[in-house]
Amino acid sequence: MHLHVADHPLVAHKLSVLRDESTPSATFRQLVDELVTLLAYEATRHVRTQPKEIRTPVTTTTGVQLSSPSPIVIPILRAGLGMLDGMTRLLPTAEVGFLGLQRDETTYEAVTYAERLPDDLDGRQVFLLDPMLATGGTLVAAIDYVLQRGARDVTAVCLLAAPEGLKVVEEAVGSRADVQVVVASVDERLDENKYIVPGLGDAGDRLYGIV
Repeated sequence: MHLHVADHPLVAHKLSVLRDESTPSATFRQLVDELVTLLAYEATRHVRTQPKEIRTPVTTTTGVQLSSPSPIVIPILRAGLGMLDGMTRLLPTAEVGFLGLQRDETTYEAVTYAERLPDDLDGRQVFLLDPMLATGGTLVAAIDYVLQRGARDVTAVCLLAAPEGLKVVEEAVGSRADVQVVVASVDERLDENKYIVPGLGDAGDRLYGIV
């Protein structure tokens, strides 16, 4: 597993506003969108391309275009939906799948309740979106899910991560696949309720309200 922490003053600024408990949902959603676009720039640094002959107003030259098959972006419901627009802004030709995973608040295990993904992900670059990498259980379940369908190149984009969760993901992935985790910050720890400290609270609730 490869970890990339985005070190940029705009990332730090937007994340600081997200952490503030007084930031309203509308502002929170907008900042998540902006922050994910910045993270997406780092996450797509190794997206596959192929040569393409083009004609400029002056001459012909060789440019590049995204390779086939196209990447697939998979938000982990529900909070991952708030990251989708920011990611697809940089990857407008990517396909979009959906994976519903919910953390059992007693066992802290991830439970799958919905999925809409291709049966075969062989050769596809997969981008998983989940705001919080806390215990690591949800992300490990999502990675296992796409690996079982043939994916071997997986990038997870998260706003925050806890050291405990990163360790769980690294141990679970091992050498099975090329997995990259791109985050805005690695925070201090998890508290007794398995929330990230200092964190930003429940990302889903702050994006959409409590329903």
